[in-house]
Amino acid sequence: MPKFIIEREIPGAGQLTAAELNAISQTSCGVLRNMGPQIQWLESYVTADKVYCIYLADNEQLIREHAEQGGFPANRIEQIKTIIDPTTAE
Repeated sequence: MPKFIIEREIPGAGQLTAAELNAISQTSCGVLRNMGPQIQWLESYVTADKVYCIYLADNEQLIREHAEQGGFPANRIEQIKTIIDPTTAE
């Protein structure tokens, strides 16, 4: 299944409380349950004004549908072609 990174512009994201992040996560998981196994959320990284999410999905359109149904922005979606880390240098 292809892997995607989604950039979500959310002003003040880094200031969200644990309760607010919990509520956002619950909304996302609820939408994902309804969409079925062809889309999966792996993890997200919260910065000052953006959230970067890693998803597995059959296609980009599923990512867009998830964002629309959940009320989340999906300002940029890129398919991850490969992953490198320090062991790539070995």
